[in-house]
Amino acid sequence: MTEHPPRGGTRGEAAAASVVAIVGRPNVGKSALFNRMVRGRVAIVEDVPGTTRDRLYGDVEWRGHVFRLVDTGGLDLEARGSLSDQVRRQVQAAVDEAALVLFVVDSSRGVTAGDWEVADVLRRTAKPVLTLANKAESKARQEGTVEFYELGLGQPLAVSAQHGTGVADVLDLLIDILPPAAAAEEAEALRVAIVGRPNVGKSLLLNAILGEERAIVSEMPGTTRDSVDTPFEYLGQRLVLVDTAGIRRRGHVEAGVESHAVLRARRAVERADVALLVLEGPEGVTAQDAHIAGYVAEAFCGLVLVANKWDLVPGNGSNRQEFERVARERLRFAAWAPLCFASAKERTGLPSLLEQALRVGEERRRRIPTAGLNALLQRAIAEKPPPTRSGGRLKLLYVTQAQAAPPTFVFFVNEASRMHFSYRRHLERVLRQAFGFQGNPLRLIFRSRGER
Repeated sequence: MTEHPPRGGTRGEAAAASVVAIVGRPNVGKSALFNRMVRGRVAIVEDVPGTTRDRLYGDVEWRGHVFRLVDTGGLDLEARGSLSDQVRRQVQAAVDEAALVLFVVDSSRGVTAGDWEVADVLRRTAKPVLTLANKAESKARQEGTVEFYELGLGQPLAVSAQHGTGVADVLDLLIDILPPAAAAEEAEALRVAIVGRPNVGKSLLLNAILGEERAIVSEMPGTTRDSVDTPFEYLGQRLVLVDTAGIRRRGHVEAGVESHAVLRARRAVERADVALLVLEGPEGVTAQDAHIAGYVAEAFCGLVLVANKWDLVPGNGSNRQEFERVARERLRFAAWAPLCFASAKERTGLPSLLEQALRVGEERRRRIPTAGLNALLQRAIAEKPPPTRSGGRLKLLYVTQAQAAPPTFVFFVNEASRMHFSYRRHLERVLRQAFGFQGNPLRLIFRSRGER
């Protein structure tokens, strides 16, 4: 029986703000304009048509107002193939939810047949459209933007996303046109990154959780390039789901767009509270899966293991036991991470993995009183005294939790250089047995007496 996780507004975080969509044919500078407006390198920018594929969201604040900006893939209405069809559907979805559309054209190329085709699509919408003639760095190009009047979408505005020319004027105009945003809730959302090797079903899992085609899905590895944020609500709690590019072994990553995508995926993990590491159920845990899990642990991010495509694994519960046994053996350094079994295609197991993500996020934010920590420390020392090294014994004086998210504990000792990794593991084991912290790596810091 197919499980359907209850949903409550996949746009939870963005519902209060108006949506503005950026559209245009490939390689006119849409992503560069997106980055300029959100004031950061969020979208991957390369001089290669078709770099952006999924919808990419970012918040823009201007003159005290906030709106949500959507970058889309280039519209090539003549291209054929499943990937091109999915890009077109993503663009159409962005236009459907937008209050206003920014139609970007290339002033260095003039009006093209592709511009006419996109303009025909936009004229059939009931949405207001601003035509932006990008790459207008020179005076001649700025004067030449008048030719875009013939597209029938109003006065074209000369801008340069690369240099920022004219962008402030566009933002002023947007604020004047858009309706005022309602007050947004201040509750902090749990950031959940979906990570894994290429083609293990990350984007399909995102779509299954949301119940819509939010990310492009293809059998071709490397379809996802940007790290795509999607606000989402589950069981009354706000989350941001982050779909990421597949992370290959270092020697197999191609230069250019793919290397940028992998870098974005790694940064998404560093910014996340919890990572869902998607494993391929029929294939089992690979060396690259272990490498990615290690990177998540090194980033002190929460971790949930997801055995996806479980609908393709024949047999009964014994297969689950064997998969878990092998997974625990190959991921011994992350024995604290829970394991879930799911099928993104069949939409089974999704409530369990979402509840695990919420539980790991809650454990990540837990704080332990100092008195309880020091009482535990004394019991740990009594159970197993610190070893003697280099003619002296390590003395543990005091412990406190310096921060949550990630759980960080500072131990004050007589001489930190005497701390042995085996005793460090003992202290971590004692902390976990007493307080849990399921799904979270613990950061243990040792300070010598008198050291700040």
